[in-house]
Amino acid sequence: MEVEELKSKIEAVLFITSKAMQPSEIAQILEVDVEGVEQALLDLMFDYSSRNGALEIDDEDGYIIQVKAEHMDIVEKLCPVELKPAVLKTLTVIALKEPIRQSYLKEIRPSAYEHIAELLEQGLISKTKDKNGRSFNLRTTKKFQEYFKLKGDIKALVQRLDTTEDLKNL
Repeated sequence: MEVEELKSKIEAVLFITSKAMQPSEIAQILEVDVEGVEQALLDLMFDYSSRNGALEIDDEDGYIIQVKAEHMDIVEKLCPVELKPAVLKTLTVIALKEPIRQSYLKEIRPSAYEHIAELLEQGLISKTKDKNGRSFNLRTTKKFQEYFKLKGDIKALVQRLDTTEDLKNL
């Protein structure tokens, strides 16, 4: 197989995959030798870096095409954040009980601290010091409302779903 054709096929594989791929996986898919894939990957990485575009091939945990960091603000505007089901459940509790003390949330959702960190990073919740200074209050943000296309106050929804037992079953 010609080098340019191999690069083109590898590019197609990297474009369509949702996970970083090892050269051996790519070689198996394309039914070619690993050494050729490795050389073609290096060529492709050079091609992407030399044309100064918005995409790059990342090789940290395998190979994948991704948007360069300096363009992630555009991606965030166009592609909504994906949340794991467990994180989404924690966010649901926060939204239904806001403002909610972080310590209380931890009682309801034992893995809450990891989820809180992710939700803060995504800008979906805010965290402020409690009056007593020993805990934090959590509440949803405007980005949360935009993400879920919510209008007005969430309190109407809360009134329909407001039981602690229901929250523990999330």
